[in-house]
Parts: sequence; structure tokens; C-alpha cells
Amino acid sequence: MNITAQDVNRLRAETGAGMMDCKKALQESGGDFEKAIEYLRKKGQKVSADRQDREAKEGAIFAKVAPDASYGVLLELNCETDFVARNEGFQQLGEKIASAALAAKTRTLDELKALPLDGLSVADTLTEAIGRIGEKIDIGKFSLLEGEKVVSYIHPGARVGVLLVFTGANGLDLAQAGKDVCMQIAAMSPIAVDKTGVDPAIVEKEIAIGIEQARAEGKPEAMLEKIAQGKLQKFYKENTLMEQDFVKDPSKSIAQYLKEYAPALKVTAFTRFNLG
Repeated sequence: MNITAQDVNRLRAETGAGMMDCKKALQESGGDFEKAIEYLRKKGQKVSADRQDREAKEGAIFAKVAPDASYGVLLELNCETDFVARNEGFQQLGEKIASAALAAKTRTLDELKALPLDGLSVADTLTEAIGRIGEKIDIGKFSLLEGEKVVSYIHPGARVGVLLVFTGANGLDLAQAGKDVCMQIAAMSPIAVDKTGVDPAIVEKEIAIGIEQARAEGKPEAMLEKIAQGKLQKFYKENTLMEQDFVKDPSKSIAQYLKEYAPALKVTAFTRFNLG
């Protein structure tokens, strides 16, 4: 049958698939649009299966926060190349998935992939996108945080994203504090809010390293534990958010900066995603 350019454009508008794929789908389905859409979905499944072993380390980070700032989501959408990551269609897909996650207050990656999106599940939408774009596309990481005041930040280039929770805001405008602390987390990559949040296994490992370093330096055995504890305190200062020097003003720690901003203001949780 004769497939017109108008038919191809209509199918392309409905599916986002390439022109040649749309033309072939219509030819294979005898001009039936529903069958053509199903053909493109099956093509997407085949491409998806063929690309399962491919690495998808490019992509972008997306964040959404509820209107009342009581919760927010952060997700990493991956693809194979930076060219696709910068594509408008890929960016729109990431925004739509993040918005769906926010609206449903999704808590896990499995729940997110099962969410409905434009008549399909998010998982099937990703499969369809793989067939359309020709690259492996998947959600690499996902996080939801709740609290008194949730703030998000996406670093230019969308390769690093941060979600954090404040307490003690007391109705204050936290736009500047939120940006400052999120940028601190993005730049300095702390492993915990404060030393109480550091994994005990990491603490044990740092003490052991400190003891061995002091012993290698010829320090007396009786002093090794004390020296290791001193090194541990330095580790906390460098790697926990509240004790880190504030990047914009190293004369004060983040804890001091927040106290000056608002006496009761504290960070209770954060998530930092780095692409890849």
C-alpha cells in the first residue's frame, strides 16, 4: 500500500521514532497505526535485549522537589554517549520520569520502573526509548528524601546532583543556604552528615591505617592509638559535611556557617549522585 509522508509524520509524532523506522513499521503493518506502534515496541524490545551487555555510563541527573518542600527525588538516567545525553528527547524523558516519581512519592527503583507513564510502565517506556534512540537507556540510581525542608541542586552539565534535608528552618527563606550547602556537597563529596553517620567499618579501617602509619614512622607503641585517633579526627573534618571547611569561606565549618545563618538550622540527610 502507499504510505504517505503525512502517515509517517503522524506515527512519528505519536511515538518519537525515526522517520525510516516509522515508514517501515507502517509498511510491515499494512498501514494500521496500532499494529505499527506495536511493531515499534517489539523493535525496541529486540534492541534492548541486544544492548543489555553494553555500558551506559553517560546521561544526566534529574531532581524534583514537592511544592511544600517536604520531600524530593533524585535520579540518574543513563545512556551510552554524551551526544544522546544532550538530546532534547532524552532530557524530556528524564524530566517526565522524575516528575512521575515525585507525584507518586516513589521510594524504590523497582517501584519507579513499575509506575505508569504515558500509557506504559516506566520500564516499558525505557525499552521503547532504546528502540527509538538505538542506545541502552536505564535508570542507574534513584533516591527519595523527606523532611522539614528539602532542597535540590543540579550542577551545570547535570553530571552531579544533590538532594538534602534541613531541620530548624523555622519558616526562613533557605534559598541561599540551600544552594551553598548543596554546592559544598557537590564539590567536596562528604561521606556523611557528621561523624555519627560514618560507617563503623570505615572508622575501624581508618584507625588501623593510622596505627600502621604511626608505627611505620617509628612512633612509640604506647602512642599509636592516640596518634590514630588524631588522624581519625582529621578524617572526620575532611569527609563529614558539618565539619568540612566551608568552600566559600574556609575560616568556618559548615556547622558554623549554618549556625550563623539560623541558630537551629541543621542538615539531617543528603544524597549525592555523580554520573557513572
